Amino acid sequence: MENTSLAGVKALVFDTFGTVVDWRGSITQEGEAWGKARGLQIDWARFADRWRAGYAPSMDKVRKGQLPWTKLDDLHRALLEDLLKEFHIEGLTEAEKDHWNHVWHRLKPWPDSVAGLTRLKKKYLIAPLSNGNVALLTNMAKNSGLPWDAILGAELARHYKPDREVYLSAADFLGVKVPEVMMVAAHMGDLRAARELGLRTGFIYRPNEYGPTRQADKANPGDFDVVSTSMLDLASKMGA
Repeated sequence: MENTSLAGVKALVFDTFGTVVDWRGSITQEGEAWGKARGLQIDWARFADRWRAGYAPSMDKVRKGQLPWTKLDDLHRALLEDLLKEFHIEGLTEAEKDHWNHVWHRLKPWPDSVAGLTRLKKKYLIAPLSNGNVALLTNMAKNSGLPWDAILGAELARHYKPDREVYLSAADFLGVKVPEVMMVAAHMGDLRAARELGLRTGFIYRPNEYGPTRQADKANPGDFDVVSTSMLDLASKMGA
């Protein structure tokens, strides 16, 4: 059922890793196939978790000015070099390292994502608002059929979430007012940061994002403007 208090919303922008795509499952699956072909005995789920664990600290270095502006592909590549040592993966060519670093471009959507986004697109402007760089998000959409109207996020704002510049850039780029934009995410911190700046907020519960390693965020009805259990549930609640 549509929430009439959200009648003014014109655009939905989405956190991507974990909200739209299954980063952990995708990297684990590709790693297992890749490792099998090379005879590597590695816990690929742990490899994915370790890679993701480096994500926030490396972005913080950019946010605090300890590193110049660096796009996510390059942060991921630096983290990968450390992981290859940690997991004793040796002898890769530069091309193989690049291919493996681009696994983030090949992440697979959650089963409900494409169908839900396709419904939402009929009524709203839809775009990622991600810390991923433009090439990463464009290739991800191309690989998996994500039907974005535009690609937005950190690289265009030259800031990483939760910096205010990222959230406010969405309204500016899409030519709408800040309260006409809804930030959609499976992460409560992302939504709280957006809400403080005047964006509307939509939560999607993704219980399997972290596998058994940690609990996913779970919001209660009323915590955000919309609290949903899937992209399809969000589409229904947004009248799409």
